[in-house]
Parts: sequence; C-alpha cells; structure tokens
Amino acid sequence: MRIDLTDTTSSRINAGLIEARRAIGTPAVGMVLTLVIVTDEGSAYDALKAASDASREHPSRILAVIKRPGRSPRDRAMARLDAEVLVGSDSGTGETVVLRMHGELANHAESVVLPLLLPDAPVVVWWPEESPDKPAEDPLGRLAQRRITDAAAAEDPVLALGERAAAYAPGDTDLAWTRITPWRSMLAAALDQKHSRIVSATVEGEAYNPSTELLALWLADRLKVSVERKVSDGPGITGVQLVTADGEIRLDRADGLLAELAMPGQPDRHVALKRRETSELIAEELRRLDPDDIYRSTVKFGVGRLTDSGPQDSEDPVESIEVITPAKDAKPAGAAAAKAPAKAPGKKAAPAKKAATGKGTSS
Repeated sequence: MRIDLTDTTSSRINAGLIEARRAIGTPAVGMVLTLVIVTDEGSAYDALKAASDASREHPSRILAVIKRPGRSPRDRAMARLDAEVLVGSDSGTGETVVLRMHGELANHAESVVLPLLLPDAPVVVWWPEESPDKPAEDPLGRLAQRRITDAAAAEDPVLALGERAAAYAPGDTDLAWTRITPWRSMLAAALDQKHSRIVSATVEGEAYNPSTELLALWLADRLKVSVERKVSDGPGITGVQLVTADGEIRLDRADGLLAELAMPGQPDRHVALKRRETSELIAEELRRLDPDDIYRSTVKFGVGRLTDSGPQDSEDPVESIEVITPAKDAKPAGAAAAKAPAKAPGKKAAPAKKAATGKGTSS
C-alpha cells in the first residue's frame, strides 16, 4: 500500500503508517530496527531496493532522507516536507517512508527523522554515496548505534579511507570492508591448516579499489609481514599470495565468481567467492550492531602507508605500486594472528593524496 503526503509533518506520517497497517490487516509492529538512508534522487531507487531486500532478513522501518535544498534563494528559504509511505508488498517485510525535505528543512533532517524512529529499537544510518567527513558527529549519525559508509562511492577512495581512519568512532563501518569478509574467511580457514611461517604476502586488485587496500592492510596488521599491493584489470580483488618456506598459498579469482585455492602439498581446489550485491552487504552489516574492533584496528593501522607512486600509465596490467610494512618491532605471526583482534597503534593514519580516476565497485 502507498500513501502520498504533500507538505506534511512527522505526526501525519506516523498517522499514515498506522492507517496503512490497518488497511492491509497487520496492525502489529514486528520490526527490529530503524534503517535511515541518506541519499539523493539519483541513488534513491537502488538504495531503497537494496534495503528492501535486506529487510527480508531484518524486518525494519526504512526512512529514506532525500535533501532538496533548492537552487534559487527563494527555494532555499522555504521549508516543506513531502513523504511517501509504503507498507506491505511495496516495502518488503517492513515499512518504508521516503522523506523529501525542501529548502531550509534539508539542514535539519534530524528533527523530522527523530519522531519517526521505532521506540526501543536500534538505529542504523547508511550513506550510499556521499557521506560526512565525521559520521559520528553528523546530526543524523548521532542518532545511530551503527553508521555505514561506502568509500568505493567516493571520487578518491583511498583518501576516503584516510578520512574514515581519522574520524573513526565506535559503530562506524564501511561497505568496502564488508566486501572482503569472504576473502578474510577463506584465508583464515586456509591458515588454520598446518604450514610454515609466513614471510610475505601479495594482494592483487583493481586500481583505486578500497577493498583491495583494506585487505592488504588487514594482512599486514594481522600477520606482521610486508604486503605488496599490485594492480590488475579486476574485477575487484583478483588474487592473494602468502609466501611460506614450504611454498605459496594462493587464492586467485579472475572472473569475480569462482576462485582457485592452492596450498603446498595439496591439490588445487575451487571455492565459491562471488562478488555480492549491495543488499547482501547491508544484510551482513545489520547482523551485528556492536563496534567492529577488527575494522578499527585495520583502518587505523596503515592507511597512511598507502603511497603516491603507482603505474597509472603503465602498459603492464599487473605491476607493483606499493609495499605495506608493519612496525619495526612487530613479530611475524601465523594463523592465530589472522583472526585474533589486536590493539591499534596510537598514531592516526594520514590520507593519501592521489586522486582516483573512477569509482570503486564491489569486491
């Protein structure tokens, strides 16, 4: 069921939600959280579709905040709220309210969102495209227990990672980190088996892909070894090699669907490692609302180690652009270090300066 409300208020929207639930015969509210999406008209459809699909696993009230401050002085001086209320088959398993804030109201979105939050339920804020420099200090971010950004949508993804590290607060996370969960799980499982000490590692992936950078930083932080970052044609991350005294542990994925795992003394095997949709990434993030200490440790560990040198104009599709090294007093570690949390160094990472040529994609 869909209800259109023009020049409305938060109280009328709440009344519209109650009316819509009664009309479809489901007056009981069984939602577990409120998901606030801060987006624009161009990205609203894709973001709402992903959130609606994720709500099948996490029934939630979805509030889409679309700010339209206006271009002329007259438009900027006005304040109007338009809303669409979607309940039932039009909104997955929860409720959706699309809020279009015009004029001066766009600068006070929290005053509209606050009365619409589910009582006694967690709040998650997601910025699919542009995000504030300090999400935890944003007026909407202050309402949330969990704040989701996406460095891959930034013009300079590596610079965005530096900003995430500098402004990190408990509850922050990024979809560039969520995308490498299958890679981290597969590599940790491979290291659970008996092997000799790891001496170095290499990560291959598309240029300016923040997930590739985060995977390299995670390995350097966990294993305390030098990690070489190489550029490939993609899609996303294409391979990881861990060098041991007995040989190489390799996880290669050339097509974005199926990966090949090779280990010394064992036959090669194929493993499913497909690139996931945004709805799957959001559903994963909604499974846990506590601070992600491993993400904090990784992003603070080494974003400042990402260098400016790179083969932008190289004809070689795979060429080394940087080496990430751990601290001098760090000791090499094995399988346990790849999974166990570690304290982040006190020094904050400095963002890289190179500008990206395009937006990142799923890894």
